[in-house]
Amino acid sequence: MELPAGFAEKYSTLMGESEAKDFLASFDQPIHQGFRVNPLKANAVPENVSLSEPTGIPTGYYGHVSGHTPAHTTGVVYNQEPSATYVGAVVDAQPGERILDLCAAPGGKSTQIAAGLQQQGLLITNEIFAKRAAVLAENMERFGVANAVVLNETPAHLSKQLANFFDKVVVDAPCSGEGMFRKDPDAVQYWTPDYPLECATRQREILTEAVKMVRPGGQLIYSTCTFAPEEDEQMMAWVLKSFPDFELASLPKLPGLEAARPQWANDDPELSKAGRLFPHHMDGEGHFIAKLIRRSTESNVTHKPARLPKPDANEVKLWQSFERQHFTQPITAGQSLTVFGAQLYAIPALTPDLGKLKVLRPGLHLGTLKKNRFEPAFALALATHPDLYRPTVALTQAQWAQFVHGDTVTLAEPTENGWTLATINGNGIGFGKVVGQTLKNGYPKGLRFLVKDD
Repeated sequence: MELPAGFAEKYSTLMGESEAKDFLASFDQPIHQGFRVNPLKANAVPENVSLSEPTGIPTGYYGHVSGHTPAHTTGVVYNQEPSATYVGAVVDAQPGERILDLCAAPGGKSTQIAAGLQQQGLLITNEIFAKRAAVLAENMERFGVANAVVLNETPAHLSKQLANFFDKVVVDAPCSGEGMFRKDPDAVQYWTPDYPLECATRQREILTEAVKMVRPGGQLIYSTCTFAPEEDEQMMAWVLKSFPDFELASLPKLPGLEAARPQWANDDPELSKAGRLFPHHMDGEGHFIAKLIRRSTESNVTHKPARLPKPDANEVKLWQSFERQHFTQPITAGQSLTVFGAQLYAIPALTPDLGKLKVLRPGLHLGTLKKNRFEPAFALALATHPDLYRPTVALTQAQWAQFVHGDTVTLAEPTENGWTLATINGNGIGFGKVVGQTLKNGYPKGLRFLVKDD
């Protein structure tokens, strides 16, 4: 491919002619695609998807899954560039933790973090740009995440409200995108010799706010998809100098992950604790990852619990009646409920007071409150394990194609009337209302598509 002017010269100087030759040649090699399998699903084994090439990252595989397949529409798989999955492996989310993904769209790292949390603890996933935040919310919904709050905010507003709150803060920083040259031709067009320095200015602004939200003893995980030292080693050197209560921690040993290069910054040997992924050394596009620990002994700030609009007694009764009728056990026990207009949500238990922050989704969307009735949400169908819901109907491949197209589905035999969870390959795909042998379609209009024959 034709690389930007000045790019080859820059990395020939940094790497030396021998390594630079291999590095630059890698941009003419085929792109390596990948996907992850979703362990939150009732059946986490995708149908008709090869799992023969694991990447070495938990639940990660080489390959690509079409968005117009049962595996994708039920959220069993998430397509993600292989080297990007290393960030989630470094985050190593554990059940019960409070984690912020600060620059989260489109959602690859957030869904990976959610898998590690196993629906326990709290994930606040944020995106500053509204359109990208909407895509983020859709992907969290498809993945079936029940313990996430989706925000559309600036880092500065977040840090004022959530100082010292998180066990882990993830900053996958907007960057010059050098690792995306093979995938994204626009990244090549944007690049100039000065672009990494422009990005570094924005990254320092983001990190200045991010560090404020890490609790004492907590972690800050920083990553980019660029090779530029200005945004990588030099950025970490700046963090260590500017925020002396943070120190770099060693990364786990992962295939293809190599030590960062202190000589590309200030020669501080501590910088080698950060890691690099190069496309001439591993089957991926490239990444930089660093993990910092906050050493401070400062006491935690007390955070009040979420204060969001509460449903009235009748609205609560409508939900509880639906829950008792359809679920084999209470699914919102111990959780608070909130209403946004006529929409009912279950708030994750650890959610703090969010003040005036822009909330796109305050938790799991349960459904719509209507006069004297409750209609379940698409998000609830994707987050529900079928063995906890009644009634269900297992769709054939042909019926699934009808369902995702928005068509009424004729069932092979009469079943229980009412709101029914449609499934395929053991996972929920959406709700529909059954009358006799007819499943009236509840698949969202904005997601419907025509399944084409091979």
